[in-house]
Amino acid sequence: MASKGRGYRVESIEGFEVLVGKGDADNDRLTFRVGEPHDLWLHVSGTPGSHVVVRNPEHLAELPRTVVQRAAELAAWHSKARGARGKVEVHVCRVADVSKPPGFAPGEVRLRRWDAIKVYPRAAGADGEPA
Repeated sequence: MASKGRGYRVESIEGFEVLVGKGDADNDRLTFRVGEPHDLWLHVSGTPGSHVVVRNPEHLAELPRTVVQRAAELAAWHSKARGARGKVEVHVCRVADVSKPPGFAPGEVRLRRWDAIKVYPRAAGADGEPA
């Protein structure tokens, strides 16, 4: 899906809007200005890459597991771990659990609490399904 002029790409997974940051400063804007506290936030563990935000307008307590997995695959794909031969660990939390302490570099954040999921890096197809 086109996202010209924005600092993020827009995908759709099972009807959920998924936003993928394009760079460090764009990741900050996406996480702290676009993302809502109840949205889901994902990022590859210990490797530079895009912040991924899954919109949660219904304030669901949990998003479908398949949506979380596909969003994690996108986070892995849009990171330096893209060429990994095995699975990559992706941190998953609510946007409300992401903070930016003073002095942190663009794109660098601290997580209060998170879960981890291991996935293979995969790009989205034209309809948001695996390529």
